[in-house]
Amino acid sequence: MLENINPETILFLDIETVPMTSRYEELPDPFKRLWDKKAVQLIKSDKAADEEKKTPGEIFQRAGIYAEFGKIICISTGIFRNNSLWIKSFYGDGEKEILLEFTEMLEKAREKRFQYLCAHNGKEFDYPYLIRRMLVNGIKVPAILDLAGKKPWEVNHLDTMELWKFGDFKNYTSLELLANLFGIASPKDDIDGGDVAAVYWEDHDLQRIVAYCQKDVKTIADLFLRFQGKPVIQENQVTYV
Repeated sequence: MLENINPETILFLDIETVPMTSRYEELPDPFKRLWDKKAVQLIKSDKAADEEKKTPGEIFQRAGIYAEFGKIICISTGIFRNNSLWIKSFYGDGEKEILLEFTEMLEKAREKRFQYLCAHNGKEFDYPYLIRRMLVNGIKVPAILDLAGKKPWEVNHLDTMELWKFGDFKNYTSLELLANLFGIASPKDDIDGGDVAAVYWEDHDLQRIVAYCQKDVKTIADLFLRFQGKPVIQENQVTYV
């Protein structure tokens, strides 16, 4: 089936998220109380819980992966055009502005006959996170993202991690592992997902996060090409817009 999908009809994407505040102590009281409840569940499910007693504040750095307690600071996208990969990022401190720019781009992409979205672990993370934060910010969910009323075969959301599973639902494979497996340059040569919150809130280095997010997009696109038996895109074939 994959060989029948034209890569030029795919919009590749990756998002970076952080906790809504820099520290647990800065949470508004209602959210602090609700995070405390969430943290109890997380600590109970943590395999290391018996070895080290943790508090809601100590695990607050995890909050960014939950759409109820986090925010999006960067969305990077990639499209194939004229044998090149064109990468564009939407980023900043204002989540609503990022999402508005991204949704405007999605609508234009649909007009240009883009049929698919593709992310790594996108069905578990990127797609639902984007939809949830759009709703929170009062933004209409673009048709290509919206799942409401659609049958499974009408949802054109590709996921390189799911494609690699081949039905093995107990298997999680990171983008970094698959990149190394297929001889693709690792996108984790500077920071990885666990560093993003600190780089944003402590180092205030958003450009470093954008560069990391863009590397992930290129890796996802390269991985899809390898799944199709095609060569990867060389760095001199990448255009940043």
